[in-house]
Amino acid sequence: ARQVRGLCGTYNGDGQDEFTTPAGDVEIGVAAFANAYRAAGDCPALGPGPLEPCDTFAGRRELAEAACAVLRGPAFQ
Repeated sequence: ARQVRGLCGTYNGDGQDEFTTPAGDVEIGVAAFANAYRAAGDCPALGPGPLEPCDTFAGRRELAEAACAVLRGPAFQ
């Protein structure tokens, strides 16, 4: 069976495992979860503080909006 896993969660209706990392661990914090998917060197590691992605990575807003448009499009309906 195919399984969805990634930054969008597991899409299985169980909110308790939405922060599953590539290694199969379930993180409780957003920063630790995001860092598990971080490509080394592409983005700085996130600290434990509050995350404001639009403020922190303002230059990537257009890229993020384009990627989200695909996820919200007909391919994932």
